[in-house]
Amino acid sequence: MLIVADDTNRTERELATGELTCPDCRGQLRPWGHARPRWLRTHDGRRHLRVGRSRCRDCGRTHVLVPGVMLPRRADAVEVVGEALAASAAGEGYRPIAARLGRPAATVRGWVRRFTARAQLTLQHAMRCLIRFDHGVVRIEPDPTATPTQAALAVLGAAAEAVERHFAVSARSRWQLASALCSGRLLANTSCPYPPLE
Repeated sequence: MLIVADDTNRTERELATGELTCPDCRGQLRPWGHARPRWLRTHDGRRHLRVGRSRCRDCGRTHVLVPGVMLPRRADAVEVVGEALAASAAGEGYRPIAARLGRPAATVRGWVRRFTARAQLTLQHAMRCLIRFDHGVVRIEPDPTATPTQAALAVLGAAAEAVERHFAVSARSRWQLASALCSGRLLANTSCPYPPLE
């Protein structure tokens, strides 16, 4: 699995020119068909996605090319999930969040529980990202009143801002950028490690 830009034409162009590299061996990825079509629930309604697949020329492994707008194995856009996580970290209950977003309460509760279970791992990974992309960061004083979830979201947001400054780009969505920094693993199983930074 590889998180790519939410632009099918750009992704296909990068595959054709060999700009996308294998996350396992750094070899060139080439087009290799498509995964099954998916529907994604966004704030504006449902969106149909045709997710691409690629194969590495060197190691032969295949990878699903997941657009940054979605999280793997989730039916909702990363912005919807992110909004729910931020509201929960601010102290709002999952039922009011679910009602506002038009999602089942059990779904929102599951997102919050999964993220909370990984909050410490996410915080550590976000700190590594922040240090990697913001060379001015020497020391970060943690907020003693912040929960691990609040701290993880705060540092993840700071890391996304640092990436924008580092590459002098403006992302469509900070949540998409945060998801890309975590290789789509914001809501992954707690035993699923974050990828090392290069």
